[in-house]
Amino acid sequence: MEETAPLDTIIELKSCSIMQQDHLVLSDVNLKADKGEFLYLVGKVGSGKTSLIRTLNAQLPLTEGEGWVAGFDLKKLKKREIPLLRRKLGIVFQDFQLLTDRSVHDNLEFVLRATGWNNKTATEDRIREVLSKVGLQNKGFKMPHQLSGGEQQRVVIARALLNDPEIILADEPTGNLDPETSEDIHVLLKEISNNGRAVIMSTHKLSLVKKYPARTLRCENGKVVESETNDQVIELLF
Repeated sequence: MEETAPLDTIIELKSCSIMQQDHLVLSDVNLKADKGEFLYLVGKVGSGKTSLIRTLNAQLPLTEGEGWVAGFDLKKLKKREIPLLRRKLGIVFQDFQLLTDRSVHDNLEFVLRATGWNNKTATEDRIREVLSKVGLQNKGFKMPHQLSGGEQQRVVIARALLNDPEIILADEPTGNLDPETSEDIHVLLKEISNNGRAVIMSTHKLSLVKKYPARTLRCENGKVVESETNDQVIELLF
């Protein structure tokens, strides 16, 4: 495992090609994110946002260029190291991907047990802690179908926080939510970045980008380009 040069840099890609099997999705990608930084990743459907996120969490291999995520060299990453990398990442999906046959509590317990938590007291304490962070401290007994879409997404964020990750990768986390709930989820993710975690949030929602300006990378024409201003993002994308 190799660290990127500056101590506060948690993600760095240099001259990378992002591939889906044999298909080149994005070329010459250069990206750097620091601890505690919030970044938007914007672009139209099919522009490569999800492929980039999947490369960062090693779902897609990095075959060209250089890349480091949370101290791991993506180019040299061995199969046995992938679970270790993913413990440093929290993933937030658009479609929740909760286990529908068990409660909120048991969804979270399942993840902890799968990642080596064997102490019952520590497990219960951690579940209470993350549910409290997302405002669902009294919802642990609920089944996913008993929750609103916004509440389910909060469970997903709680799940992402379980192993105290250094990075949150949120792939269209508000895509299936109404505007008010989307704003609540965005504010929660921003709070998480303010507490020292890097958060990369892919989105196509104009309202969030307008209301909450942040450093923005856009995927277009097979490239990743940093937008200098919030107005530039809106003009080019929407």
